This record gives sequence, structure tokens and C-alpha cells, in this order.
Amino acid sequence: MRVASLSTGIVLFAHGSRDPEWAVPFRTLERLVAARLPTARVALAFLEAAAPTLPDAIDGLVAGGATSVLVVPLFLAPGGHTRRDLPPLLAAARARHPGVPMRAAATLGETPAVLDAIAAWIEQAAG
Repeated sequence: MRVASLSTGIVLFAHGSRDPEWAVPFRTLERLVAARLPTARVALAFLEAAAPTLPDAIDGLVAGGATSVLVVPLFLAPGGHTRRDLPPLLAAARARHPGVPMRAAATLGETPAVLDAIAAWIEQAAG
């Protein structure tokens, strides 16, 4: 397991909504990730209808000293936003910050541990 360093930037990337209450669980997740990875720089970003945007979050992390960036799509399954919208946003960020490695993680549903946690939650709810 790799340990994030202070030069690692992690962007939690969600869809976005005009309803500020919608973002509450994502802001909670941002705090939880920051607590688990205290040596990384963690930011939340949205595709639309909320701020900051993904470009703004990446630019802020790099300006703050991040020398690599991991974008974590908070989408359950790969779809239009992760296949069509994310790649050009990431390519543009790479062009703005040459020499800063950037990559995207898998979507949540492509991760067995996440699916197992959801199944356990459903089991508990049904119990």
C-alpha cells in the first residue's frame, strides 16, 4: 500500500447540485479522507452546479504544492460523466500543469470493497 505524501493531491469528484444539502455527505467524506490521509492534500470538486469545479480544485492543489494528483470519481458506475466528461478535463489539467502526474481512480462500483460495504449496509437495513 502506498502512503500519500504532502505532495499528493486527492480530488473527490462528484456530480454537483444546486441544493447545498446534497453536498453534505461529500463534504463529510472529504473530512474522513483527510483524517485517514493526513499527509495528503484533499479537495472536493464538482462537475456542475456547485463549486469548486474540477479544474479549480486541481489548480488549487497544484498551487498549494501538490506534485501529483489523483482524481477519485464519486460515481457508482462508469458512464457519460466518467467516460466523456472527465478525460478532457483531466487532459486540460495536465496541459496546464506539465510535469504533474495525474490519474483517475475507478468509479465506486468498480471497487469490490465498496460493493461489499453497500451489500452489508443493505443487509443491515433489511435486518
